[in-house]
Amino acid sequence: MRNNMKKTILASLLTASTLVSAAAQAEWSSNAGFVSQYHFRGIQQTAGASASGGFDYESGSFSFGTWAADVQDGLEIDLYGAYSMETESGFGFSIGATTYQYTGDFDTSYNEVNLNAGKGAFSAEISVGSWEEGMADGSDASYTFLAGTYSADSGLYGTVGAFTGDIEGSYVEAGYGTTVADLDIGVSLIISGSDLSDDEALVFSIGKSF
Repeated sequence: MRNNMKKTILASLLTASTLVSAAAQAEWSSNAGFVSQYHFRGIQQTAGASASGGFDYESGSFSFGTWAADVQDGLEIDLYGAYSMETESGFGFSIGATTYQYTGDFDTSYNEVNLNAGKGAFSAEISVGSWEEGMADGSDASYTFLAGTYSADSGLYGTVGAFTGDIEGSYVEAGYGTTVADLDIGVSLIISGSDLSDDEALVFSIGKSF
């Protein structure tokens, strides 16, 4: 969303990981994490390490949350909500909204409607959004983000993503994640096209959910 632009969850909410069965009762959870570089949808947000944390609330098919990350010129603060369901055949679907806000001068805000669907190892995302004052004349920019992900039981995954509209560009990401002593650790290779960060990055991550 920027070519110095900005993303749910994340690790925007509303990635394939939100496509789960509805919880039987209301539940709070929290998370904390650390990455060697912060990248979102193929775009580098920080050249150095970034810490993050968030809270989530789930009740039945509805979920809400907030997530914040250090972007080295203030904080990125995300707010999101979604309605999710899963059929007996294992097909999952969610619809929701995300807003990305910033302290400091890192960026202006982004607001999105998010659609996700998946079955088994495959999932897809369509997010339609606007970037406040994103155009050269100071008007808002409109964009659509599309992504497809394959996630294997082994922890390996691959994602192909692309922007269309006033923002354009694509990227590929491949990685591996696992849990060791209740810590989620991972590594990913991100290759961004010339319209995005135009670079390659090897990112290491560690996190914990509570």
